[in-house]
Amino acid sequence: MDVQLTPDQRAFARRAIESGRLHDEKGAVQEALALWEERERQRVAFLATIDDARASLARGEGRIITQESMQQLASEVKERGRARLIAELVSPR
Repeated sequence: MDVQLTPDQRAFARRAIESGRLHDEKGAVQEALALWEERERQRVAFLATIDDARASLARGEGRIITQESMQQLASEVKERGRARLIAELVSPR
């Protein structure tokens, strides 16, 4: 494969080579492709998460977010935390 870098890309790669970060322009292209590949994997995983969330909502498993529901959720979390703390204090390991 023949890759033509823009002048800015070539200068960027040259600086990385001069600093010892990369060995050559091929290394720069390989690293760029590896980063792109990782970003695409993350994008696919994110889209799958969104699909799962939509399916959950379609099954009625969602929670409507309002100021009151957020306050209720915060209270529930605090209560669970207090209960866990009390349990740890009563029966130390």
